[in-house]
Amino acid sequence: MRLMANADLCAPDPPAPDPGGPTPGAPGPAAPASVESGRAESVPVPAPAGLVLAPIRAARFDVGGAALAARTSPPYDVIDEAERARLWAGDEHNVVRLILPGEDYPGAAATLQAWLEAGVLRRDERSALYVCEQEQDGHVQRGLIGAVALADPAATIILPHENTMAGPVTDRLALTRATRANLEPIFLVYAGDGETSRLVSTVVTTAPAVETTTGDGVIHRLWLVDDPATLAAIAADLLPRRAVIADGHHRYATYRQYQAERHAAGDGPGPWDFGLAFLVDATVSGPQVHAIHRSIAALPLAEAVRRASGPFTVRPLTGPPPTLLDELAAAGRDGPAFVLTDGASAHLLTAPDPALLARSLPRDRSEAFRRLDVTIAHLALIVDVWGLQDTVEVVDYHHDAPAAIAAAAASGGTALLLNPTPVADVTAVAQAGERMPRKSTLFTPKPRTGLLLRPLD
Repeated sequence: MRLMANADLCAPDPPAPDPGGPTPGAPGPAAPASVESGRAESVPVPAPAGLVLAPIRAARFDVGGAALAARTSPPYDVIDEAERARLWAGDEHNVVRLILPGEDYPGAAATLQAWLEAGVLRRDERSALYVCEQEQDGHVQRGLIGAVALADPAATIILPHENTMAGPVTDRLALTRATRANLEPIFLVYAGDGETSRLVSTVVTTAPAVETTTGDGVIHRLWLVDDPATLAAIAADLLPRRAVIADGHHRYATYRQYQAERHAAGDGPGPWDFGLAFLVDATVSGPQVHAIHRSIAALPLAEAVRRASGPFTVRPLTGPPPTLLDELAAAGRDGPAFVLTDGASAHLLTAPDPALLARSLPRDRSEAFRRLDVTIAHLALIVDVWGLQDTVEVVDYHHDAPAAIAAAAASGGTALLLNPTPVADVTAVAQAGERMPRKSTLFTPKPRTGLLLRPLD
């Protein structure tokens, strides 16, 4: 296990696992060749035999510690305009100049190329998987960063749990075409507790190659793994597994659309058959899951409560705003529960009328989908009870309760606070081949953008 960096063609899929198990004494499947090996014989198969995470030659900033932190950013889709401006001004080499260039996609491509030529970004000399550890407020999340072989959701290898919208995919696709790079990873979780997790736990007992603490207080550590036997063991362990997209549905859709374009253009197999990914064993050292709250500017609280009374049991809450989520969590142990507030007063909604659920929830969907709080919030409460359109023009989304409450207070509308969706419920919906309502979950800590980039040339 060592450190390294660089990228080009693609990996063949490892052989499918023997359904009856390996023959005693027989070698396991070989590790996937580097997706950037550039060797003519490394011809990828666009439809992988299973979950494949291939080594890459990453591009990394040639600094560490605080200097590295200053060049990283949160994922593009959680950065507002004020944060973008702060990051842009804070360091001339902050990665936000690549991931959020406005509509200047050629400018982002020119910046990336200039940084590579000047040595601001350096490609590692050899291909590797990267063990990534994130520590936040005592919680530790560990996983592997590499290039995941792209698969149609129908193959049930990589399972989405949310729908996507056209706008973000159009934006990310234009950026990918221009830069010819994966600039930030998608976030995948799987249920493992197998050899991969044991190997990861061993690697993190050694000194990391990279360590930095970002402004949000998260400590990030990286180790590089290039030992062939270790890579082969990881490949064999992961191949029969399935992963769920925790974060990055639009980026994954972009990966697959870009892949389709390159094949349609006659380019054949290549690095576009893989996408940069952070793969985490949720059963060993997985993420924390938080709710994404809603606000409806056009619906005053009094009207929201009036319409909900009857279809739900409604109880006024008298505690200060910081206690609202505690009340919500306690009520949620017995079934669906929501808090409505405008910052001045609040009400708890519980016990939805069975007749409401019967008419508002689609009968052809799985029980896993129908029992989700976020499903009931959108289909039963927002659409049926409130009579509103479930669109981004009507419903706004917030990653924390104070932001949702502030938006409702500013607009004279209503904040709708939800409990987090358990990882097991997310997985159950994905395994049923279904999608949750958009912005259903927030997994943290998210992969930090700028620690690793993956050029496709």
